[in-house]
Amino acid sequence: MEMKEAEKLFRKGLDALAQGDTVSALAAFEKTTRIDDNPVYASYLAFCVAKERGQFQLAVTICEKSIAREPKNAVHYLNLGKIYLLGNKKADAIRTFRDGLQYGENQEIIDELARHGTRKPPVFPFLSRGNFLNKYTGIILKKLGLR
Repeated sequence: MEMKEAEKLFRKGLDALAQGDTVSALAAFEKTTRIDDNPVYASYLAFCVAKERGQFQLAVTICEKSIAREPKNAVHYLNLGKIYLLGNKKADAIRTFRDGLQYGENQEIIDELARHGTRKPPVFPFLSRGNFLNKYTGIILKKLGLR
């Protein structure tokens, strides 16, 4: 009986998350994790904790525990990557998304990588990417909306 209740609350949380209502999703996932200690439920709870409460370290810890329990579940890597993005750790997020793709194709991870993971070619290809001319010209062009 309680397992069905947990599944019902989890689906309610996913629906709220899909609608962009992370407050309702957070409440649903908190109730769900009290009923059933499922790593997937905890992973989604971690994302909502980071998004709504700004508790990034707690969220990362919860997600890492989920990964330790189910290391081949790409959903955990998706949620951890999103948490890193919320915490302005883009390099960690991209690495985590790529790790998650090793355990199956997840369209959300692919979309996140497409949005954040590809770099444009350097402005001056004959100079290294880290050259100050490439770096600052690229920044200026981006701010002007020309790149």
